[in-house]
Amino acid sequence: MPSTAWLSTTLLVRTVVTADGRLLTARANENEDLFWGVRGGSGNFGIVTSLEYRLYERGPVFGGGVFYPVSKAVEVLRFFREFSENIPDELVIQGGSFNLPDNTPVFAVAACYCGSPSEGEKVLQPLRRFTTPLADALTVMDYLQLQSMFDPFFPPGRHTYVKSNFIRALDDDALLAIAEFAGKSPSGFSFAPFIEHWHGAATRVGVTDTAFPHRQHSYNLMFWSNWEGPSESEKNIQWTRDCWNALRPFLVEGSYGNYVSDEGDTFARAPTDQTSTAWSP
Repeated sequence: MPSTAWLSTTLLVRTVVTADGRLLTARANENEDLFWGVRGGSGNFGIVTSLEYRLYERGPVFGGGVFYPVSKAVEVLRFFREFSENIPDELVIQGGSFNLPDNTPVFAVAACYCGSPSEGEKVLQPLRRFTTPLADALTVMDYLQLQSMFDPFFPPGRHTYVKSNFIRALDDDALLAIAEFAGKSPSGFSFAPFIEHWHGAATRVGVTDTAFPHRQHSYNLMFWSNWEGPSESEKNIQWTRDCWNALRPFLVEGSYGNYVSDEGDTFARAPTDQTSTAWSP
């Protein structure tokens, strides 16, 4: 039977060793600027030595993934866009192109419904029925089981290169342009392209409340390229950059700091507002 997990979703206190050797405690009423920065600013603040979170109990969830032929990428993306516009806060979905362990290229939608599993099954029925999938792996499971279900796709030792920006609007032109790259990676280990849907509580936080300002964009696009050896690096990095350059007209400049690869000092020092993040090739 699925068991209960504890989720840490609210940061209360963080202890940080700064670059000048000071040990600081950052919380809402102590070192407030540092506390603001570490909630969404990724790195460059210091070395974190301890964290204090508020924990939330989470029982079984209804989730997993539904896998479609990569040739249906446009159809799946259109459904993804329309379905995501009205989903409840309890549901999170992501979608993208990758290869199954048997090397079958797919375009899949992963989902997690953090509410009553029976209600989650009802909410996700449209995803299971809008077209015929290759496989349907949606079921009741532990939250921790769902969190680790894609771990086998990311074994230690793989090389990785990432490009990520938010999508200005997932209109038909953007959708068709993104789908054009599905199943085209030179490596069978890449998750590219991949789309995260942002909604619910995360979008109801003020833009200036934390160092993560990108609250108004519904979709984040990633090309998460993975490959096995250094001899494959050049072609995989170049493919990722070429895809990104082709899709620039559909993207805003803002990017989630945890997905930054080699953007360099210009990116790191850019003001953290929704339009000023620096581009790089």
